[in-house]
Amino acid sequence: MSYRVVVIGAGFGGIGMAIALQRAGLKNFVVLDRADELGGTWRDNSYPGLTCDIPSQLYSFSFRPWRWSRRFPARDEILAYLHALVAEHGLGPRLRFGHGVTTAEFDADRALWTLTLDDGSTLEATAVVCAVGQLGHPVLPDIPGREEFAGPSWHSARWNHEVDLAGRRVAVIGTGASAIQFVPEIAKVAGHVDVYQRSAPYVLPKADRPYRDAEQAIFDRLPVVRKADRLRTFLYGELLTSGLVLSPKLLAAPMVLWRRQLRTAIADPELRARCVPEYVMGCKRVVFSNDWYPALTRPDVELVTDPIERIVPDGVVTTDGATRPADVIIYGTGFRATQFLTPMQVTGRDGGRLDQAWRDGAHAYLGITIAGFPNFFMLYGPNTNLGGNSIIYMLEGQIGYVLGALRALQAQRLAWLDVRPDVQDSFNAWVQSASRASVWESGCHNWYTTASGRNTNNWPDHTFMYRYRVRRFDLAAYRVMPDHRVPASPGAVPA
Repeated sequence: MSYRVVVIGAGFGGIGMAIALQRAGLKNFVVLDRADELGGTWRDNSYPGLTCDIPSQLYSFSFRPWRWSRRFPARDEILAYLHALVAEHGLGPRLRFGHGVTTAEFDADRALWTLTLDDGSTLEATAVVCAVGQLGHPVLPDIPGREEFAGPSWHSARWNHEVDLAGRRVAVIGTGASAIQFVPEIAKVAGHVDVYQRSAPYVLPKADRPYRDAEQAIFDRLPVVRKADRLRTFLYGELLTSGLVLSPKLLAAPMVLWRRQLRTAIADPELRARCVPEYVMGCKRVVFSNDWYPALTRPDVELVTDPIERIVPDGVVTTDGATRPADVIIYGTGFRATQFLTPMQVTGRDGGRLDQAWRDGAHAYLGITIAGFPNFFMLYGPNTNLGGNSIIYMLEGQIGYVLGALRALQAQRLAWLDVRPDVQDSFNAWVQSASRASVWESGCHNWYTTASGRNTNNWPDHTFMYRYRVRRFDLAAYRVMPDHRVPASPGAVPA
């Protein structure tokens, strides 16, 4: 089977790309996903209390606003939005579930990508759009004895709903964004919860509440009001971004909110001290919650800050010699975010392997294209993650850029286009230079950077500047190969 475009991943990026292709009349495409249904990270994660930490008005495509029930949408509402998009645009026949891609190999002579699926079958494509995201591969910590634990255990991204936590002693390892949400929920039913913290997070108040009927009526009758609320949310996010990429001094207001919430929620000075991070705000992901600090004050919840020495069949041993019994262990220990397309193997021109090209850290031009890998595009690729605004806003810019590239292939009668190495190198030199001024390289260990300290994940500027850079596709930044199988049109760019 041969397609004009194969999209890998049926989350926000893949669904958005499919809609753009269909609207543009490029109908010979398919969307593949390894799972049995759409949704990406919102499908994979199903832990109690899961909600978005981006306000709902900004967590939708600009071309399709949604009637959200509250200011911060829950998982089920987000999945309902994605399903509605698929239904409205008739994308069902384009989706192929249970089709994971193991290898992608480019044939320069035929100007085609051959994709091998996990069942051993293959298909071909002129162009590949990889929309697998950055948060798809959970990390389990390398703790001695982890495999020896006798009770049930799981990562928060693979929640085991068959285990009843009522009355059980639960050990939660990790205090990242997921744990901030599910710990307050499981604490309501568990007999006791031990929360093992390596480093304290910055937790800001979450201005969440249901939308009132009057507000919904205004949004429905006056769409401009909904757009204004979306703009307000966006500008607030850009203000937060200024503190992340320009100077931590600009985070003074968020710091005041954090201190006030911590002081108000936790009266015990010793517990409060253990909740104070030892790094600059934003170096690790800033999280939003109104019930995290109150949950830590419950008599049946203990915040453990002593490092874990090992796990034993019936509990967790810390370096102070204490053994805390546990019936269940839940790991809120994040993802292999810097590995991107792993475990898919990608081979480009002249047999070049992507894992070799990325041996010192993932990089791409605008986070979208990679030198040596023609007609291969990424959504939510290297250096397009954010610390203070909506990924959906970023995705819309990337989708438009990829669509521009596909149109150029067709209009200029090109077999392939491949970003020039000097263009890519110049862009990534700027990324690393700009990153040095950001809070992400201020000294803490985070999932945005490699072990060597290279920022491979985050965009080191304001999001509107990214949208400005991808506002149009610039063919001059690419090497091209004319398609000799069809007559070249006037103005075609030589290789």
